Amino acid sequence: MFSLEESEVREEIVSEMQTVGDVMRYLITTFDASDVFYGHGADNAFEEAQLMLAPVLNLEFSEIEEFYDTRLTVRERKEIAEFAVKRIFEHIPTAYLTNISWFCNIPFYVDERVLIPRSPIGELIKNRFEGYLPQDQEGFQILDMCTGSGCIAIATAVTMDGAALVDAVDVSEDAIDVCYTNIENIGVEELVTPIMSDLFEKLEGMSYDLIIANPPYVDEVDLNNMPEEYLHEPRLALESGEDGLDLTIRILREAPKYMKDGAWLICEVGNSMVNLTARYPDYSFRFIEFKNGGNGVFAATREELLSYQF
Repeated sequence: MFSLEESEVREEIVSEMQTVGDVMRYLITTFDASDVFYGHGADNAFEEAQLMLAPVLNLEFSEIEEFYDTRLTVRERKEIAEFAVKRIFEHIPTAYLTNISWFCNIPFYVDERVLIPRSPIGELIKNRFEGYLPQDQEGFQILDMCTGSGCIAIATAVTMDGAALVDAVDVSEDAIDVCYTNIENIGVEELVTPIMSDLFEKLEGMSYDLIIANPPYVDEVDLNNMPEEYLHEPRLALESGEDGLDLTIRILREAPKYMKDGAWLICEVGNSMVNLTARYPDYSFRFIEFKNGGNGVFAATREELLSYQF
């Protein structure tokens, strides 16, 4: 049982911790003793501590251990202490405290207007969508539906290295604002276009070589039983009806109209993959197997979607 009070955590970090190594050890021990939930970029206390310290110290995660013997300033200790208190006692995800989340080795600005990036689709991006896009061509038109922070759209544009133009679509004005911030920060204004739209509503006449969709997909049961950390994320970006499939079904029905011949739809449904396969038992969903972990992402061609009445 975690017995420390907020004031004690704050006092111990500011007054007793001297070096980077001291703070790392303290955070790891304290996180493990508390009931914080890992799931926003880290899956253990060591990684969580790295995520918290790196932005404060202006270091890469891989550099932190090199500076274990370096003394911290009072300002740094105070900032870390405030982050630790909010992480432990308010269950605010670290990415919302530091306003930084890494995806595909790119730092993205995030706040509580958008989900924290964590999609297994990142593995496909790093492989330049091998198997879904010709590797010897360029000039692709790609759609990132439900873009949120813009992480998938921007990482795709960066990884494709000028071979693709990406439209980043979201219904939330707040999300589009954050997406635009990241487009500017990362310098991909000529490659990524943010569009506020209720799914395909504002895309009339557009046609894409690839559609990537990461819509809200949390069903009512999971939504009501999520760890407290997830309650800080925008509900609009999580919930999608009783079975988590309201938006996914709309995408399945509408996407073919916006896909070129031979184009693929890659769509993430997370845990709601169970509900999806139960709802359409006679459709053979092609779920992708990821080498680096993750599931609940399926792929379908335009022709396959047209052949089935969703």
